[in-house]
Amino acid sequence: MTQLTENNLSAPVPMSPLREFWFYFRRNKGAVVGLAYIVMMFAIALLANFIAPHNPAEQFRDALLHPPVWQEGGSWQHILGTDDVGRDVLSRLMHGARLSLLVGCLVVALSLVMGIILGLVAGYFGGVVDIAIMRVVDIMLALPSLLLALVLVAIFGPSIVNASLALTFVALPHYVRLTRAAVLAEVNRDYVTASRVAGAGALRQMFINIFPNCLAPLIVQASLGFSNAILDMAALGFLGMGAQPPTPEWGTMLSDVLQFAQSAWWVVTFPGLAILLTVLAFNLMGDGLRDALDPKLKQ
Repeated sequence: MTQLTENNLSAPVPMSPLREFWFYFRRNKGAVVGLAYIVMMFAIALLANFIAPHNPAEQFRDALLHPPVWQEGGSWQHILGTDDVGRDVLSRLMHGARLSLLVGCLVVALSLVMGIILGLVAGYFGGVVDIAIMRVVDIMLALPSLLLALVLVAIFGPSIVNASLALTFVALPHYVRLTRAAVLAEVNRDYVTASRVAGAGALRQMFINIFPNCLAPLIVQASLGFSNAILDMAALGFLGMGAQPPTPEWGTMLSDVLQFAQSAWWVVTFPGLAILLTVLAFNLMGDGLRDALDPKLKQ
């Protein structure tokens, strides 16, 4: 009896789902670095009003195109220099992070919710409903995504709101197809059949029984969707179809000072680096999420 008790006490305690997720996620060092960078960017975006050294729209007319502090002629008043009208680059980058991350959240949330609903309906009901939804999705995927977004923004007018809605529409097909594929893999399993025999309705089957088992690939796609949304919004801003000046947005910052790329390298380098590092961080985190959520990779 004593031996049995000792064996029971020494048996390994199973990990909770959250601890198991973190165990596999942290094995990917790049994903951990990406997550740390994303947390830092969200903190900067939330605290931009307090930690930014200047107002992003404030113009210092006596400091036009001042270089960064470590270059000759730079000063600690403008650590990363100023742009062509004397606005502090660091302050605009901090406030631009808020706008870029907000757009990413909005685009991913709207496209994810609508994509899940349409994918669940198409995969569960099948037949004519499935054919109608998927043919529309195929048509949308046949068009270049950025070109489609540009057309939509041109129709409704250039603004940050219209650009966000256009990017939501462009991102929607990917979530629809992914959700439908996951539903088709689950809809004929024994637990769904047993629930149907027990009298469960279509809504309960889709959102209570099937949907939780489709979450893993959707979470990974959503993390990658963040990077795509930020990149596409920067592209629209660069083309003048996104946020309008003087709104501090990374793509717009690049567009405004493109003519100074050779004479004042800092005005294009730092916004470009912000876009590059943020997109890279989300991609790295997406790889870690895939490793942590895919059972085939848990070895």
